[in-house]
Amino acid sequence: MTNPYENFFNPSSVAIVGATEKPGSLPGIILKNLLDMRFSGKIYPVNPKYKNVFGLECFPSILDIQDEVVLTVIAIPAPLVLDVLKQQALKHIHHSIIISAGFREMGAEGVGMEERIRQLVIENSIHVIGPNCLGVLDNYTNFTTSFLPWERVSKPKKGSLSILSQSGAFAIALLDLAAQEGLGIAKMVNYGNRIDVGESSLLPFLADDMNTKVIAIYMESVDHGREFIEVAKTCSRKKPIVALKVGKGAAGIAAAKSHTGAIAGRYEIYKAAFLKSGIIEANGLEEFIDGVKALSMQNPPLGNRILIVTNGGGFGVIVTDYCSENGLEVPPPSPQLKEKLRSKFSRFYVVNNPVDLTGSACDEDYHIALNTCMIESNEYDAAIIIPLMAPQGMTEKVVDLITNTMKASGKPAVICTVGGAFTTKIKQLFEDRNFPVYPSPERSARAMAMLLKRKILQDGMHLSV
Repeated sequence: MTNPYENFFNPSSVAIVGATEKPGSLPGIILKNLLDMRFSGKIYPVNPKYKNVFGLECFPSILDIQDEVVLTVIAIPAPLVLDVLKQQALKHIHHSIIISAGFREMGAEGVGMEERIRQLVIENSIHVIGPNCLGVLDNYTNFTTSFLPWERVSKPKKGSLSILSQSGAFAIALLDLAAQEGLGIAKMVNYGNRIDVGESSLLPFLADDMNTKVIAIYMESVDHGREFIEVAKTCSRKKPIVALKVGKGAAGIAAAKSHTGAIAGRYEIYKAAFLKSGIIEANGLEEFIDGVKALSMQNPPLGNRILIVTNGGGFGVIVTDYCSENGLEVPPPSPQLKEKLRSKFSRFYVVNNPVDLTGSACDEDYHIALNTCMIESNEYDAAIIIPLMAPQGMTEKVVDLITNTMKASGKPAVICTVGGAFTTKIKQLFEDRNFPVYPSPERSARAMAMLLKRKILQDGMHLSV
């Protein structure tokens, strides 16, 4: 049996209520985005003012559409939404995405409108995402209800990260950052005021979604506390969930309430709930992005012994410091492994952990160091690799040498490299091969710590890999 939430991401037919060709109009941009993405389902524009919109027949109301409609996307002024939903109930359409704002977040009058909508959808078994939201993006079915033009927001490539967010602005910023970071997206859902569908409904759906490998949640509040913990725990057994909880202090709680009408609650309760349900909590946006990037591209390490390989000794020292701060161990190589490395390297190289290949390093040296320590030896579980590209001996070949060696080892690695245009090119090459790259030692150490957190949670909850 098909999951009922599938109709939000892959509807066979959709009605866009409020459709127009008027420049800057939200429903107009939604319709144009769908056409630009070449969505294959049937699209029915609805607006009594027009006969045709973007070359498609336009209907006065959804009741005038003779064919079956699976999903409505409503982007009209808030006071008109209830009447459209009444028509939807008469036509037995059971899914709706309400883009319109002007409800609970606006105060008492908006609360009243939202409650009337809530009663109607309960009585008529209508599943609703929104109101006050961007809705969804599915990168595999080419379906979106985003009202932001692709010229302004980078459309991310297909990938394995799915995003759940109460904030539309945050969801869009994440899509932009994902494109910038070489991170592929499977699905995005922004549910705004969350009148019906929220995290507790969507996590079980994403747990079974074949395109989703990692789930990222931006959270102001949670919908159903106990249910959320249970579904998150079940989902965590299959896939990592990374959460960014905002509205921790009094001022943040007040801001969340005026944003989506969310009652944010005490942070300590959320912290305990995350721990209980196997959710990895990120501390701030940077750690959130870096963590989901690492988890989307690499598997967790089997243990906590980290090897550092670099051609810049100072960077090796900084990474070592941040590893210690983040609970990562950087053990020295055994005498036997040191001897093996010495026999293969110039006497100028520092054979320790970090392995410092110095400014004289060439591409092949990275292969030798990683092959010796990660494949021929079992002393390390993961590697933080820092190839600085300025020295003469470093070329693009280092990318394939590192990726092939690490893939052969079956162990995870994160890359740190700092520099200008040539380094940016190298970053892209690594990320095309599914190795996350970070522009600073501290971020690479924190990303590795996020991978390790996932392993600790797997062990603690006996999660499947």
